[in-house]
Amino acid sequence: MAWSANTIAWAAIALVLIAAETFIPGAFLLWMGIAAAVVWLVVLLFPGLGLLVQVVLFAALSVVAVLAYLKWGRRRERPSDRPLLNRRAEQMVGREVALDRAIVGGRGRVKLDDAYWEVSGPELEAGQRVRVIGANGMVLEVREAG
Repeated sequence: MAWSANTIAWAAIALVLIAAETFIPGAFLLWMGIAAAVVWLVVLLFPGLGLLVQVVLFAALSVVAVLAYLKWGRRRERPSDRPLLNRRAEQMVGREVALDRAIVGGRGRVKLDDAYWEVSGPELEAGQRVRVIGANGMVLEVREAG
């Protein structure tokens, strides 16, 4: 087991990828780093392995490791106690409010809390009560309340 340029390179790649995971979280680089560590061990045990074989082995192990994480690893994650935390428009579904601006041509406006929201829905007059039934991006879908 001799330390060659290839073994040092794969050890460095593994360390860099695993360390990068701490700065760019997402559980993606970690698995690529583990794949690089496996290639490092293989190159350490079989020093005559060609560079092309090493790169193909790394690519294959990276794909397998990331896919395995996506299939089995994510199941173990805790469900969020606030799944709509960063989905502000979806948080408005179910609320009733008066139209601030009439819906003309399918578009209008409401004021919810401290913000004005564009709405889409049937033609309705300003001041009429509507219920938010959905969200399409940052546009709330409404229907007449009642």
